[in-house]
Amino acid sequence: MSYIVGFGEIMLRLSSPGNERLLQSPVLETVIGGGEANVCVSCSRFGLPSRYLTALPKNALGEKAEELLNGQKVDTSAIAWSGERLGIYFIEKGSNQRGSTVLYDRANSSISEAKPSDFDWAKAFADAHWLHISGITPALTQSAADLTLEVVKQAKKHGLKVSCDLNFRKKLWSYGKKSSEIMPEIVKYVDVLIANEEDIQLSLGIPLNTDVTKGHLEAKDYIPLLKTVMEKYPHLEGIATTLRESISADHNNWSALYYAKDTLYVSKKYEITDIVDRVGGGDSFAAGLISGLHFFPESLQNSLEFAVAASCLKHTIPGDWNLVSKKEVLDLMGGDGSGRVQR
Repeated sequence: MSYIVGFGEIMLRLSSPGNERLLQSPVLETVIGGGEANVCVSCSRFGLPSRYLTALPKNALGEKAEELLNGQKVDTSAIAWSGERLGIYFIEKGSNQRGSTVLYDRANSSISEAKPSDFDWAKAFADAHWLHISGITPALTQSAADLTLEVVKQAKKHGLKVSCDLNFRKKLWSYGKKSSEIMPEIVKYVDVLIANEEDIQLSLGIPLNTDVTKGHLEAKDYIPLLKTVMEKYPHLEGIATTLRESISADHNNWSALYYAKDTLYVSKKYEITDIVDRVGGGDSFAAGLISGLHFFPESLQNSLEFAVAASCLKHTIPGDWNLVSKKEVLDLMGGDGSGRVQR
């Protein structure tokens, strides 16, 4: 099977231990992760060959990031070794009524300064059929936005399908452009879109005419919005949106929708009462959807169920990466969510 390629920035994550406040004690836990890299790791663990495309500094941090990706059987042969620093983000994990917080330190990172000429596109897309991007990388700099646009154009030239998780990040859009000025042009090259209602409004400039902000989310309330997106971008095969009902930082209800061919598919809802780490939850959903579309090409419902089950399991695992197998996801899809010891 040919490669699924992910393009974006991989970073060093520094977390306060447990539920401590940031720097409450003189200890920070280190993890390597980042949206599109998280997708590549998940796809690889599900048995789908994946390749990660990024720019990394040629130093101990960049080389460690590559080593850890290789450890998850992600192909790193097309990485551009350029720039001087790996992006960093700090996270303080919330609990109950105190939400988690993220602090970025990504200025002048390798990917934010990378240029199209840094990459060998033939190598990047050799034996590949799918590209995954997000709206995070274009938020970094104008250069990163231009590079992302070139990546999707090159992917189309090489005959790949493209998925995009809009992933609006307010704290990142600070170089003078709004997401709604950048993302619509990129989405013209996308086949499968992943976006919640905020992403659609702020990244695509499509207003929300139905209230979906209430505590209990109704799937039917999303139909007008998703239909509008499909009408504006008629080349899209489908659009997925996750539904997170946040009771507290530790307790969420989790489900998702997929809208395609004038049909709304609604997943099973999971009640997650003791969240270990929700960072990477959306990325695990994206990877699950991409994988589900490969595993169940005749069933969009099963594809969606695979994505939601995979992401549900991610909430039980610390760090960015969803370190579960295809079998574990299929077992949860089949109703085995008891958490019993496996002997």
